[in-house]
Amino acid sequence: QVQLVESGGGLVQPGGSLRLSCAASGFSLDWYAIAWFRQAPGQEREGVSCFVGSDSSTYYADSVRGRFTISRDVTKNTVYLQMNSLKPEDTAVYYCAAGSFCTVVAGSTTLHESRYWGQGTQVTVSS
Repeated sequence: QVQLVESGGGLVQPGGSLRLSCAASGFSLDWYAIAWFRQAPGQEREGVSCFVGSDSSTYYADSVRGRFTISRDVTKNTVYLQMNSLKPEDTAVYYCAAGSFCTVVAGSTTLHESRYWGQGTQVTVSS
């Protein structure tokens, strides 16, 4: 069964850290670009980061650059999003998706030809 499963969300205080995981099954992440998106209530979905499996290149939205780090564990077929210095405005449901390639458009990452999506994990930054 082909699927992406996110985990690692939760409640954290401002300035804290979380690490999200996006585990793939049924296909290899090596040949895909894997992107993280987030969507807060009443807001449009925003692309925050992307990892390109073929060359390990990374992309970040302006809003998270310097605070978030995307990485991949080949042995676990998993992509991670390490989130540091979290702010209340980072509160959202975070999704991962697999597609063909990534670009940065108007300060946000864009995943092209998306094929698989996860179900999302909630991240809440609040004191």
